[in-house]
Amino acid sequence: MTAAAAAHAAPLPGESSGEATGETLAAAGDLGGTSGLYRDILDFAHSTPTWTKDVAELWTELGLLVFAALFLAGWWRSRRFSPQATAVAVLAPLVTGVAYVLSESFKSLIQEERPCRAVADAAASLVPCPPYGDWSFPSNHSTIAGAAAIGLALAWRRLWRLTVPMAVLMGFSRIFVGVHYPHDVAVGLVFGGLVAWGLVRLCTKPLTRLVVTMRGSGSEAVVWLAGPGAPRHSAGGDQVR
Repeated sequence: MTAAAAAHAAPLPGESSGEATGETLAAAGDLGGTSGLYRDILDFAHSTPTWTKDVAELWTELGLLVFAALFLAGWWRSRRFSPQATAVAVLAPLVTGVAYVLSESFKSLIQEERPCRAVADAAASLVPCPPYGDWSFPSNHSTIAGAAAIGLALAWRRLWRLTVPMAVLMGFSRIFVGVHYPHDVAVGLVFGGLVAWGLVRLCTKPLTRLVVTMRGSGSEAVVWLAGPGAPRHSAGGDQVR
């Protein structure tokens, strides 16, 4: 995109192209030493057919909506199973939200500049470079994808065959379109997955007790949210152990 090329070359607001050097960690640009790989992937992206670029640009944003739909499907499915299975399904989107907040906090602390602005000799990004102050490390999209993939896999065991490749493709798409370094994505995926796994393990028991209470409630709406449940043996394969 021509807009992306313009953003790629634009100096920081209110400064010449070199004035900000040394003021924050962002001046270091490539904190993970992966700018070479970033250039290679972006060059490859520019060599691909137009439809490939279009799919990557679409997936890099709309892929998050697919995870949201899977959260909803996982909760609805879990209502037929044990309280523990329902608790884990409810936790999946919640822990993903926590992972995003933590990732955003780290971005504000570390302040690594986007490669589409910092790597001067790289090709232009396929999408407009995010504005100054929208830092690069770690990748929020990758953190969300990693957390969602693990959260959904814990709630719906067989789904990992779908969610893990989805998360990896989401992360790769952020490099492909030119807005993240490879290390931004790798750390985001691992960090999101670890946060999701740890919080699900930590919070499953108390939330299971809440689901049991909700299913015994006299309120039809509350029982509907928690689901009718089923005999324990029906949901054994979907419980976190």
